[in-house]
Amino acid sequence: MRIDIITLFPEIALAPLRESIIKRAQQANIVEIYAHNLRDWTTDKHRKTDDYLCGGGQGMLLKPEPIFAAIEELRSESSRVLLMTPQGKQFTQSKAQELSASDHLILLCGHYEGVDHRVIDTLVDEEISIGDYVLTNGAIAAAVVTDAIVRLLPGALGDERSHQDESFTDPNLLEAPSYTKPNDFRGMKVPDVLLSGNHAKIEQWKSEQAKKRTLDNRPDLT
Repeated sequence: MRIDIITLFPEIALAPLRESIIKRAQQANIVEIYAHNLRDWTTDKHRKTDDYLCGGGQGMLLKPEPIFAAIEELRSESSRVLLMTPQGKQFTQSKAQELSASDHLILLCGHYEGVDHRVIDTLVDEEISIGDYVLTNGAIAAAVVTDAIVRLLPGALGDERSHQDESFTDPNLLEAPSYTKPNDFRGMKVPDVLLSGNHAKIEQWKSEQAKKRTLDNRPDLT
C-alpha cells in the first residue's frame, strides 16, 4: 500500500508515523507513506494556497488550483482520494478495515475554513471525519486515519490476531478489561477467573465484562 498525504504541514502528519508499529511497517515495506507540502504545487511567487470566501464569511479557504495540480500528479487508476474534514462521514473501525484493502490512498488535509467545494465535487471520493470536533488542521486527522489503517495491514502487527478482539471489531462492543502481573498489586487483585486456566469460563467472563464496559462507557452502542 502507498499513502500520500497532501497538507500545509507535512511534519505534523509524519511525526506520529515515524515511531513504533507504523515505523516498523514502513521499514518492512508493508506500506509507503509520504507527506507533501501543498505549497509545492503553487505557481505564484508568494506560494499562496488560500483566499477569501466568495460571498463573504469568516476565515480563508484553500484554493482549487494547487489541490487540483497535486492530486492530478499523484493520482493513478487505483487511487482513492479522501478529504479530512469535520463535515465528512464518521471514521470507524469498519471503515479502516475497508480502506486497508486499497492499493493507494491520497489524504487531502483541510485547513482554515476547508477547501473550495469544486475540489470535493470533482476530485474527492469520500469526505472523512474522525469525530464531532474541529482541529487546527487536517494533518492531525490524516495521521490518525493512517495509523488506524496501517496497523490492519498483514504483517504490521506482531500477532495477526491482535486486532481481532479489539474494541469496535464488533461495532457495538468495547474490549473487555485486561490485566497483567503482578497478580496482587497494592491489594488490587487480578480476577480469579483469569488465573483459573478454564478457558470457557474466561471467555464467558470477557464477554460479560465487554458488555458491561460498553454499557458504562458507550451506551449509545447498545
